[in-house]
Amino acid sequence: MERLILLRHGKAETQSWSGEDFDRRLTPRGVKDAREAGERLAELGFHADLALVSAAARTRETWEALAPTCPACEVRFEDGLYHAEAGEVLDLVRQCAGQGATILVVGHNPGLHELVLRLLIEGGASPELMAAARSRFPTSAAAVFLFDGQGRPAYDGLLLPPRGGYD
Repeated sequence: MERLILLRHGKAETQSWSGEDFDRRLTPRGVKDAREAGERLAELGFHADLALVSAAARTRETWEALAPTCPACEVRFEDGLYHAEAGEVLDLVRQCAGQGATILVVGHNPGLHELVLRLLIEGGASPELMAAARSRFPTSAAAVFLFDGQGRPAYDGLLLPPRGGYD
Protein backbone atom coordinates (compact mmCIF):
# COMPACT_ATOMS: atom_id res chain seq x y z
CA MET A 1 0.00 0.00 0.00
CA GLU A 2 1.27 3.40 -0.98
CA ARG A 3 -1.69 5.58 -0.05
CA LEU A 4 -4.50 5.46 2.53
CA ILE A 5 -7.69 7.51 2.31
CA LEU A 6 -9.81 7.75 5.45
CA LEU A 7 -13.34 8.96 4.70
CA ARG A 8 -16.04 9.54 7.26
CA HIS A 9 -19.56 8.59 6.17
CA GLY A 10 -22.02 11.23 4.97
CA LYS A 11 -24.51 13.00 7.24
CA ALA A 12 -26.97 10.47 8.63
CA GLU A 13 -30.47 10.58 10.03
CA THR A 14 -30.71 10.85 13.81
CA GLN A 15 -33.02 7.81 14.16
CA SER A 16 -33.37 4.69 12.06
CA TRP A 17 -36.54 2.82 11.19
CA SER A 18 -35.42 0.06 13.60
CA GLY A 19 -34.19 2.31 16.39
CA GLU A 20 -30.70 0.80 15.96
CA ASP A 21 -27.68 3.01 15.26
CA PHE A 22 -26.37 0.45 12.73
CA ASP A 23 -29.45 1.02 10.53
CA ARG A 24 -29.23 4.82 10.32
CA ARG A 25 -29.31 5.93 6.68
CA LEU A 26 -27.93 9.00 4.95
CA THR A 27 -29.96 12.17 4.70
CA PRO A 28 -30.31 13.73 1.22
CA ARG A 29 -27.50 16.13 2.17
CA GLY A 30 -25.40 13.14 3.27
CA VAL A 31 -25.80 11.49 -0.13
CA LYS A 32 -24.91 14.75 -1.90
CA ASP A 33 -21.88 15.42 0.31
CA ALA A 34 -20.58 11.85 -0.05
CA ARG A 35 -20.89 12.05 -3.83
CA GLU A 36 -19.10 15.40 -3.86
CA ALA A 37 -16.34 14.13 -1.56
CA GLY A 38 -15.74 11.28 -4.00
CA GLU A 39 -15.68 13.72 -6.91
CA ARG A 40 -13.19 16.00 -5.14
CA LEU A 41 -10.91 13.08 -4.28
CA ALA A 42 -11.02 11.95 -7.92
CA GLU A 43 -10.30 15.48 -9.16
CA LEU A 44 -7.21 15.48 -6.95
CA GLY A 45 -6.08 12.20 -8.50
CA PHE A 46 -6.90 9.95 -5.54
CA HIS A 47 -8.33 6.69 -6.94
CA ALA A 48 -8.70 3.69 -4.63
CA ASP A 49 -7.91 0.13 -5.65
CA LEU A 50 -9.60 -1.35 -2.57
CA ALA A 51 -12.39 0.11 -0.42
CA LEU A 52 -12.94 -1.21 3.10
CA VAL A 53 -16.42 -0.08 4.10
CA SER A 54 -18.15 -0.48 7.44
CA ALA A 55 -21.22 -2.70 7.10
CA ALA A 56 -23.49 -0.05 8.69
CA ALA A 57 -26.24 1.41 6.49
CA ARG A 58 -24.82 4.94 6.40
CA THR A 59 -21.34 3.81 5.32
CA ARG A 60 -22.75 1.49 2.66
CA GLU A 61 -24.81 4.39 1.30
CA THR A 62 -21.74 6.64 1.40
CA TRP A 63 -19.91 4.06 -0.71
CA GLU A 64 -22.85 3.86 -3.13
CA ALA A 65 -22.80 7.65 -3.55
CA LEU A 66 -19.08 7.85 -4.31
CA ALA A 67 -18.61 4.50 -6.10
CA PRO A 68 -18.96 6.06 -9.58
CA THR A 69 -15.72 7.96 -8.90
CA CYS A 70 -13.92 4.63 -8.19
CA PRO A 71 -15.03 2.42 -11.09
CA ALA A 72 -12.11 -0.03 -10.87
CA CYS A 73 -12.18 -0.31 -7.08
CA GLU A 74 -12.81 -3.58 -5.27
CA VAL A 75 -15.13 -3.12 -2.27
CA ARG A 76 -15.37 -5.13 0.93
CA PHE A 77 -17.99 -4.52 3.59
CA GLU A 78 -16.39 -5.06 6.99
CA ASP A 79 -18.41 -5.63 10.17
CA GLY A 80 -15.27 -4.88 12.18
CA LEU A 81 -15.18 -1.25 11.03
CA TYR A 82 -18.44 -0.42 12.78
CA HIS A 83 -17.37 1.58 15.87
CA ALA A 84 -13.76 0.45 15.37
CA GLU A 85 -11.07 2.20 17.34
CA ALA A 86 -8.10 3.76 15.55
CA GLY A 87 -5.83 0.76 16.14
CA GLU A 88 -8.46 -1.67 14.86
CA VAL A 89 -8.89 0.33 11.65
CA LEU A 90 -5.13 0.45 11.12
CA ASP A 91 -4.78 -3.29 11.79
CA LEU A 92 -7.39 -4.08 9.14
CA VAL A 93 -5.68 -1.75 6.66
CA ARG A 94 -2.32 -3.40 7.31
CA GLN A 95 -3.84 -6.85 6.76
CA CYS A 96 -4.97 -5.67 3.31
CA ALA A 97 -1.90 -3.59 2.47
CA GLY A 98 -0.66 -5.89 -0.29
CA GLN A 99 -4.01 -5.87 -2.07
CA GLY A 100 -3.90 -2.39 -3.56
CA ALA A 101 -1.69 0.65 -3.98
CA THR A 102 -4.45 2.91 -2.60
CA ILE A 103 -6.84 1.78 0.10
CA LEU A 104 -9.98 3.73 1.00
CA VAL A 105 -11.64 3.24 4.39
CA VAL A 106 -15.22 4.44 4.80
CA GLY A 107 -15.98 4.45 8.50
CA HIS A 108 -17.03 6.28 11.62
CA ASN A 109 -15.85 8.71 14.26
CA PRO A 110 -14.32 8.70 16.76
CA GLY A 111 -12.07 5.91 15.41
CA LEU A 112 -11.31 7.55 12.06
CA HIS A 113 -10.64 10.95 13.59
CA GLU A 114 -8.31 9.38 16.16
CA LEU A 115 -6.46 7.53 13.38
CA VAL A 116 -6.10 10.72 11.35
CA LEU A 117 -4.52 12.47 14.34
CA ARG A 118 -2.28 9.49 15.10
CA LEU A 119 -0.97 9.34 11.52
CA LEU A 120 -0.43 13.10 11.41
CA ILE A 121 1.62 12.91 14.60
CA GLU A 122 3.64 9.94 13.30
CA GLY A 123 4.22 11.81 10.05
CA GLY A 124 5.47 14.96 11.79
CA ALA A 125 2.64 17.24 10.68
CA SER A 126 2.93 20.96 11.25
CA PRO A 127 1.23 22.56 14.25
CA GLU A 128 -1.17 24.38 11.92
CA LEU A 129 -2.25 21.16 10.24
CA MET A 130 -2.62 19.42 13.60
CA ALA A 131 -4.81 22.26 14.85
CA ALA A 132 -7.04 22.07 11.77
CA ALA A 133 -7.36 18.29 12.05
CA ARG A 134 -8.00 18.37 15.80
CA SER A 135 -10.75 20.94 15.52
CA ARG A 136 -13.07 18.77 13.44
CA PHE A 137 -13.43 15.71 11.22
CA PRO A 138 -17.05 16.09 10.15
CA THR A 139 -19.19 13.84 8.00
CA SER A 140 -17.81 13.41 4.46
CA ALA A 141 -14.35 14.57 5.54
CA ALA A 142 -11.34 12.72 4.13
CA ALA A 143 -7.69 12.50 5.10
CA VAL A 144 -5.07 11.11 2.74
CA PHE A 145 -1.68 9.66 3.70
CA LEU A 146 1.27 8.31 1.75
CA PHE A 147 3.33 5.47 3.19
CA ASP A 148 7.03 4.88 2.55
CA GLY A 149 8.75 1.49 2.24
CA GLN A 150 9.00 1.20 6.02
CA GLY A 151 5.30 1.93 6.53
CA ARG A 152 5.78 5.48 7.82
CA PRO A 153 2.93 7.88 7.04
CA ALA A 154 3.18 11.28 5.45
CA TYR A 155 0.30 13.72 5.07
CA ASP A 156 -0.97 13.93 1.48
CA GLY A 157 -4.25 15.82 1.81
CA LEU A 158 -7.08 16.81 4.13
CA LEU A 159 -10.52 17.40 2.65
CA LEU A 160 -12.84 19.12 5.10
CA PRO A 161 -16.25 20.03 3.74
CA PRO A 162 -17.40 23.57 4.45
CA ARG A 163 -19.61 23.85 7.51
CA GLY A 164 -23.08 22.88 6.42
CA GLY A 165 -21.85 20.65 3.60
CA TYR A 166 -20.41 21.18 0.16
CA ASP A 167 -23.25 23.48 -0.96
